[in-house]
Amino acid sequence: MAYKLSELLRARFPMIYVTTFEEDRVTKYIRAIATDAKQVKFPREVYTWTQTRGLINENTDKAISDTTCPCKMLEYIRKYDKDAVFLLYDFHVNFGPKNRAPEYNTIRKVRDIIPDLKLGTARKTVFFISPELLIPESLQKEITIFDFPLPTLEEIKKKFDSMLSQNKGVVSELSEEEKDKLCKAALGLTLQEAESAFALAMVNDGKINTKDLNTILEEKVQVIKKTGILEFIRSEYSIKDIGGLDNLKKWLLKRNNSWSEQAKKYCIPAPKGVLVTGVPGCGKSLTAKAMSTIWQLPLLKLDFSKMFSGLVGSSEENMRRALATAEAVAPSILWIDEIEKGLSGIGSNGDSGVSSRIFGQFLTWMQEKEAPVFVIATANNISNLPPELLRKGRFDEIFFVDLPTVQERKEIFKLHLEKRLKDKEVASEILEMKNVCSELAKMTEGFIGSEIEQVVISSLCDAFFENRPLKFEDLTKNIATTVPLSTTQREQILSLRAWANVRAVSATKISSLKQYNKEIDSENVSASRGGRTLDF
Repeated sequence: MAYKLSELLRARFPMIYVTTFEEDRVTKYIRAIATDAKQVKFPREVYTWTQTRGLINENTDKAISDTTCPCKMLEYIRKYDKDAVFLLYDFHVNFGPKNRAPEYNTIRKVRDIIPDLKLGTARKTVFFISPELLIPESLQKEITIFDFPLPTLEEIKKKFDSMLSQNKGVVSELSEEEKDKLCKAALGLTLQEAESAFALAMVNDGKINTKDLNTILEEKVQVIKKTGILEFIRSEYSIKDIGGLDNLKKWLLKRNNSWSEQAKKYCIPAPKGVLVTGVPGCGKSLTAKAMSTIWQLPLLKLDFSKMFSGLVGSSEENMRRALATAEAVAPSILWIDEIEKGLSGIGSNGDSGVSSRIFGQFLTWMQEKEAPVFVIATANNISNLPPELLRKGRFDEIFFVDLPTVQERKEIFKLHLEKRLKDKEVASEILEMKNVCSELAKMTEGFIGSEIEQVVISSLCDAFFENRPLKFEDLTKNIATTVPLSTTQREQILSLRAWANVRAVSATKISSLKQYNKEIDSENVSASRGGRTLDF
């Protein structure tokens, strides 16, 4: 990055735009390069400008009189006859909203000084430093955008060590490995945000340890909330809360920590993501929530409907900001629930192609992203998904979640009964029975996970109404009165399976499928399972 900026200065690029909130950090960075003869050959003086203070010489801290006016400041730059760089803060306000300036003479004046910057005897470069990118069309050919990244791990460690040395009363209980983990958690924050998070962790109890990881993550939550597009999901689910889906769970467990330093020894790339499709109510969304706990990463939910805005270009900007935020808090998990609904407008002319452009932006990001952002997308109706989303390279794997097998239904019943039967009196009759979950699993052929949960809840409601323990008969009665989704949407499920047979991997492991096939009638809707039977 330093070499690139020094090249731009040596090549006499007239104007460079830097989008960042970190004015102090970018100022120190540019000053270090511009004043170093080894990097730029001809060292430059450094001037900063704000509309409240005017031009200030950073070497002497002397203000140049009568330069608060943008046009007068630009004229001073044009006449200046020494090598220098000029850092203009928040100059974008003079460009006006939507590339329309309140007074066009400001933009005209910027264009007037370009020949002198390019061809004058003095080597001069103007930097526009702003938290948002706004360049008038008339200046787009003259201004170069320079990407100034967020602080590196080394910079955050340096800041952390500096704070510890300055605060002698704070006790550090961190090993080197734990300190590394804590600083990594702060990646994606600005240096000021990281400093605030560390300060908060230190003042809580006068010491800092691994428990303070939550404080760092809370600061990241603030970054996510400010976008207004992404939603931070707090998940208390674990892998034990997922009944069945052993293939999918094993795949996820194998890729845990694949973005760590240890994984680099094996040259393992960070996983891109998975698409989980299948029958509604069978645990797709639950898997996404449980992943956050399994991997101990922040879970961000992206809602495509929040992207769209009435202003021209703002929808595309919303997508860019959402993806940039996901990368900023990386490593992270980006969850897109029912992705087919968000992409429903692709190919239509109703929105002047906005949906297609947003989708293209998302595909390009998925293909080229380098930050460890794992994408988990869930879908119910795969017929509405564009083919370019499904091709190899977008997702690492496509999993198909089918109706639960007998063994999976047994696990689901066990999960919900253990979760809700906390009181011994309420659970007394069920606890006395043997193989109750096995019996219930056999009686619920074709039931999905959410239907099994409702059977348990409805049965507990019946027992509560009569102020008595839960009975086995309560469960069987509610099973008998439930019409499962496999009956009401038989044709759709068969269509899903036909699609998944050659395009997706079954989320259920082979042994469960073999056992399942022995226990069902071959003409039952559940007989022909969807998805290739691979075990990971």
